[in-house]
Amino acid sequence: MIIINHIQELQHHLNIAKSNGKTIGFVPTMGALHQGHIELVKKSISENNITVCSIFVNPTQFNDLSDLEKYPRTLENDSKLLAAVNCNIVFAPEIMEMYTQKELDLKIKNIEDKSWTDGKAVDFGILDKVMEGAQRPGHFNGVAQVVSKLFRIVQPNKAYFGQKDFQQLAIIRSMTKQLEMPIEIIACAIVREADGLAMSSRNVRLTEKERSIAPLIYKTLSAVKEKAHTLSVTELKSFAEKQIATEPLMQLEYFEIANAETLEIITELKSNTTAVACIALKLGNVRLIDNVVI
Repeated sequence: MIIINHIQELQHHLNIAKSNGKTIGFVPTMGALHQGHIELVKKSISENNITVCSIFVNPTQFNDLSDLEKYPRTLENDSKLLAAVNCNIVFAPEIMEMYTQKELDLKIKNIEDKSWTDGKAVDFGILDKVMEGAQRPGHFNGVAQVVSKLFRIVQPNKAYFGQKDFQQLAIIRSMTKQLEMPIEIIACAIVREADGLAMSSRNVRLTEKERSIAPLIYKTLSAVKEKAHTLSVTELKSFAEKQIATEPLMQLEYFEIANAETLEIITELKSNTTAVACIALKLGNVRLIDNVVI
């Protein structure tokens, strides 16, 4: 495994691989890797000749600068985890390798920069306006911005994303299609701890007490899925809200049931429509999200 910090060097290696007919799999991450990330990498390795994993804490997708500062940077440990599963390349650029100062200044001024679309119009419709989009304005623009940059740098055949970030996955699918990028987006199942908590880089910030409480999130989602056959959407939302309210350390931001394809918030479950129940909350000072397909 090799670690590369510069775009030109990475593209040199990948151009040689592509000229030899090798396929490229790509797993973009912000580091602080856990088993969920590793499962994405392992799937990429099983389906491609070369696997690239990027580690880059993207500043343009953070609404809260303190959250950006607190985000763990663990490149040395991440590299060991990736080497252990035979990842081929780790791409770990510095901020100024990925962004111009002008792009960063626009972010600081809270001005949307659409230069990453190369002049092509991108419209996410409601995908970036509900749930996470409503709670974190501009977040998905930053996600799409960095992922599009990484896609153009790596030019993979396939890219792998976890379904824990269900809305992010929908945004990336939409962006890839609208920008006509010839990349297959592979969605991978949520990887959970033994007690059901969805694996997340943020979990390490939970105190021992908070960690013991955290499984209530998946317990609630599982109960919602089970009760979906007998309760209305309104009743399901009320049930979930009451469950979370039983734990004083949890502060619910939203619980929504949406169309799994369009993310349109729905008021009625229909047999011919796949729905997804999505939740976001603060547990102590740590923000956690999860979802379950109904």
